[in-house]
Amino acid sequence: MCQVFIIMDLGLSIVFVVKYRRKAISAEILTRLKDIFAENLLKWDCQLLEFNGESDHVHLLIEYKPDKNLSVLSANLKTVSSRLIRKEYPDLAKKYFYGKPHFWTGSYFVATCGGVTVEQLKKYVENQATPSKETLSR
Repeated sequence: MCQVFIIMDLGLSIVFVVKYRRKAISAEILTRLKDIFAENLLKWDCQLLEFNGESDHVHLLIEYKPDKNLSVLSANLKTVSSRLIRKEYPDLAKKYFYGKPHFWTGSYFVATCGGVTVEQLKKYVENQATPSKETLSR
């Protein structure tokens, strides 16, 4: 990314974990989450470079601009995705979260991509075990 007198290449690896570490993410939900995150990041003038996850957490690799407040961005990503997933899959709350309006834990993990190439991170994210279609039936 290049602006006047500034050249930036900031990558962040973000992990969001499902509340109570429930295995609530099916292959269908994982695909929907990818779309939600990609669309929302564009509104923040950021880009989703890579995305994958397992049945209880997701990994996002994003291109990030330093003028964005990371804690606000992360909170927004979690809030928007949680709201949309709960709306589109209303049975999740009953099955996994005691009927309460939850999806993600209150915390998250974030690391810069320093010391590791973006290609290495992409490979790591791509190699995450993708949940099977039977995840929700458990």
